[in-house]
Amino acid sequence: MSVAIFLAQGFEEIEAISVIDVLRRAEIDVCIVGLSSIYVTGSHGITIKCDVLESDFVFSSKIKMIVFPGGMPGTLNLQQSEFINNVIDYALDKKMYIAAICAAPMILGQLGLLRDREAVCFPDFQDRLFGAIITDKNVCKDGKFITARGPGAALEFSFEILGVLVGSVEAEKIKKDMLVKEFSK
Repeated sequence: MSVAIFLAQGFEEIEAISVIDVLRRAEIDVCIVGLSSIYVTGSHGITIKCDVLESDFVFSSKIKMIVFPGGMPGTLNLQQSEFINNVIDYALDKKMYIAAICAAPMILGQLGLLRDREAVCFPDFQDRLFGAIITDKNVCKDGKFITARGPGAALEFSFEILGVLVGSVEAEKIKKDMLVKEFSK
């Protein structure tokens, strides 16, 4: 089983790195896909070397989820990418989970994918979650969509993703190993 996480210039580092770290602790293969460069720099100047460039990325049947970290201008760079639109279409067709945090849920919202679903994002972008049922939760899972508020919810988002992939028992074991207490609701 594996997960693909997509990084564009200006991504929010903690939102990407926490997902990668938590999933790899659970021995889940995480493919870090760079848009336009194998080296992608986040909104706070941290550069990540990706596993593969978008032009070399190939979906396999092992990929069970795609993840979009937020951040600016990272989210806008993802949103403006024809490649990312194709990735979303593929994920929808294959009934894969799609997870997005911070500003990134607006990509899904503006496509109408969150209509009549519980969802959250960074408060400044809530008006772009067209038709979504916006909650005050840090993380929402509704159907095949997982959304989260922002950097402060990154670890909770990561564990929600992990729970979907391996179940709550294994997720709780990793949480305990990392000395994570319950998240505030």
